[in-house]
Amino acid sequence: MQEIDRKAWLSILAKAPAAEVAKHFTALDVQTDYTQLRAPEIGAVMMRGRMGGTGDAFNLGEMTVTRCSIELASGEIGHGYVQGRNRVKAEQVAVLDALLQTRHADALLRDIVLPLQQNMATTQDTNAKKAAATKVDFFTLVRGED
Repeated sequence: MQEIDRKAWLSILAKAPAAEVAKHFTALDVQTDYTQLRAPEIGAVMMRGRMGGTGDAFNLGEMTVTRCSIELASGEIGHGYVQGRNRVKAEQVAVLDALLQTRHADALLRDIVLPLQQNMATTQDTNAKKAAATKVDFFTLVRGED
């Protein structure tokens, strides 16, 4: 199986569509007794950018995020940070993050994280092909006049 670390699975879960995360979350066959350490709350973070990816950093603007932290009955702590105002998704991501730190990690990676990653890659590939179909190549003809 592909090796996925915590940073990668949190990224995949945060970027996946809320409906897909909810579908997988409701299909869990793992006991999910937990307490909220930080109830889902909505806030904003400052987005930073760089001109051309190499210039000096500048403040691009703010983005709304929702965060949540939970603790499983077995002691694992999970965090969920998601873009937008989706309290349910933030809590589901936090629970999945905690569960991915338990003995159920291999099954959850196989059944939830990898399919979400594959779906996102397929969607990204489809969007890239649509964008490439609209590409226009501009060129200059030499007219022979000097």
